[in-house]
Amino acid sequence: MFVVPLIERKRDGGALTPEEWSALIAAYTAGRIADYQMSALLMAVVLRGLERAELAALTDAMLASGQRLSFDGWATPRVDKHSTGGVGDKVSLVLAPLVASCGVAVPMMSGRGLGHTGGTLDKLEAIPGFRTALSLGEAKAQLLKLGCILIGQTPEIAPADKKLYALRDVTGTVEAIPLIAASIMSKKLAEGLSALVLDVKHGSGAFLPATAQGLELARTMIALGEDRGCPTAALLTAMDRPLGRACGNALETEEAILALRGEGPEDLMEVTYALGVEMLLAAGVESSAAKAKKRLEDALGSGLAAEKFEQVIEAQGGNPKAVEDPSVLPQAQAVEVFAARETGVVTRVEPRTIGRAVVSLGGGRTTVEDVVDPTVGFVITVKPGDKVLAGEPIASVFARDASGVKLGFEALERAITIGDRLTERPLPLISHRVTKDGVEDLTRPPHAPKSRAARRA
Repeated sequence: MFVVPLIERKRDGGALTPEEWSALIAAYTAGRIADYQMSALLMAVVLRGLERAELAALTDAMLASGQRLSFDGWATPRVDKHSTGGVGDKVSLVLAPLVASCGVAVPMMSGRGLGHTGGTLDKLEAIPGFRTALSLGEAKAQLLKLGCILIGQTPEIAPADKKLYALRDVTGTVEAIPLIAASIMSKKLAEGLSALVLDVKHGSGAFLPATAQGLELARTMIALGEDRGCPTAALLTAMDRPLGRACGNALETEEAILALRGEGPEDLMEVTYALGVEMLLAAGVESSAAKAKKRLEDALGSGLAAEKFEQVIEAQGGNPKAVEDPSVLPQAQAVEVFAARETGVVTRVEPRTIGRAVVSLGGGRTTVEDVVDPTVGFVITVKPGDKVLAGEPIASVFARDASGVKLGFEALERAITIGDRLTERPLPLISHRVTKDGVEDLTRPPHAPKSRAARRA
């Protein structure tokens, strides 16, 4: 296949036909197109975008590059959740077993760290022995037995996306609405879902920081899902500060385990419960948000959710004792406490700076081949608006050695700012709910007029 004219056409603002996208993705998946050529085309898409028909064709081509899970005759509703990526976002590790313990099957297929954001698979693999690479047959059998799987893309599902995902991570082509939407939805549509719930991040630490971009991405993915028979809804959640306290693979896994034991940070639990409510409502197992929230709280408080996570860990080859004793997780060689340099109010905890520092410490990838160190990262105990005293511990650095601690301290100096007062109000933790029917601004009083964006949706 002669690719250069296609790259040139997209570079110059033209469109590729559905047939061209289909042939292009098939050829790349088969290894007949070089990575450097696909990288050039991806950059052209970042700069020029995709028309609606192109986006549909790209999504369908990636979906068609592999197989799909099928559950004909199985009455249990199947609902997944996907986050567009953030710093400290360990929601999936809490949410999947929690929702599964409420009688909804959760076939959660996740990714690895991308850019400055962490990846669910890397966090799960911090659990000794945990296997995220299950075959399609293994995944289906476990879902039928336990009602929950926590896996990466199997070799059979959307292999085109798997190749493109790794390529985008190291070529500066992550932040593009059509590429994000096609990547997410090609995987999710292959899971045989009854419904899908999306956690779309906005704020300085998100791939698409502006709220308008987050809403556009949500609407784009919802349309792709609805057009293909998968009811889809989204919540916009804040990523202008890290979610929870822990940032880094093993540290976040430990925090997720604590959350399943009822000891999770307030912001992490608020987002987890909100998404869980959407999943139970989409599955049809509860008729109101209040009833769904109560069911989730009961499952967590009774220990059922933690027990479900133990079952999943054991089924996937991991050490289930990690739920009872998180010290089973790998531990950093060097740990140092970071103290506030002055008395005042925390005005900012910049998530992108923190995320990039985790990567620099060894907790993420700068090339496709990099091996991740699960032990490194940060625990940050302050949020914007908190008052601190000079010398008060506000964070800890977890590193391989003293040089890593130094790098971590430098990152915290840049990321955490302290002033006389809070000058910029943090984003609402959960700001919008988006469905095929439009956008609901959750920060407005119930009877307030809709915004222009909501009216247009």
